[in-house]
Amino acid sequence: MTINNVDRFKGKIARGELCVGTTVSFNDPTISELIGDAGYDFTWVDMEHCPIDIHTALGHIMAVRGTGAAPFVRVPSTDTVQIKPILELHPAAIIVPQVQSVADVEQVVAACKYPPVGIRGFGPRRGRCFGGQPYPDYLVDADQQIMVIVQIEHIRAVEAIDEILAVDGLDGLCIGFNDLAGSMGLSGQVNDARVIAAAEAVIEKTRQTDKTIGIAMGYERQAIAHWLDRGLQWISLGGDFNLLYAKLREIAEDVRTLPR
Repeated sequence: MTINNVDRFKGKIARGELCVGTTVSFNDPTISELIGDAGYDFTWVDMEHCPIDIHTALGHIMAVRGTGAAPFVRVPSTDTVQIKPILELHPAAIIVPQVQSVADVEQVVAACKYPPVGIRGFGPRRGRCFGGQPYPDYLVDADQQIMVIVQIEHIRAVEAIDEILAVDGLDGLCIGFNDLAGSMGLSGQVNDARVIAAAEAVIEKTRQTDKTIGIAMGYERQAIAHWLDRGLQWISLGGDFNLLYAKLREIAEDVRTLPR
């Protein structure tokens, strides 16, 4: 078992099982431990939209080690300088937003892989158990211990999907509906038939490869069933703040209906 639980995640995908996760936006790593203990397969630590720095991200990653959940980290951009230190935290996956071309994806993969495949600088600590694992042993599968996932959330990426899927070292894709719709001139219209068709095409083509395909969306049972029917393999449902808000509001409203 790897310290980031990536083998558990990959095993479930290989067996055809659905993997379920949710976004982490709060700073307290307790929330990640709670999500793992609740039976989720992965966490999605969001450094793109949330006030999470690298120290906080490390706490979230470490918090799920004993839960079985695989910690994913969404970095702010395709910038290799931003990606490099996150790799040293040894998450189960790096999620990179806003790729628009095969060149973007090739840059991301290169940043995440050691030479000769990529350009990642060598300085592992947590990934090799703080020196407990010899360098040769670590390097046997170091490039496979952190999955490289890019978000397909721009129509240009959809148009280049065949070339993107052909990039060696890319492990998976994740569809981002809101930004995809916006790039098509359909901001806020994630259920528009043109957005749905674009997403379906991405899923169909991805399932013909060895890459994994996931989506990030809110908890909408009917929509989830639709995407599962299309071949979805993993899904990030909502996030800590909106799931907490929804449950708190549901309980408060329910209690107020009780007879007095």
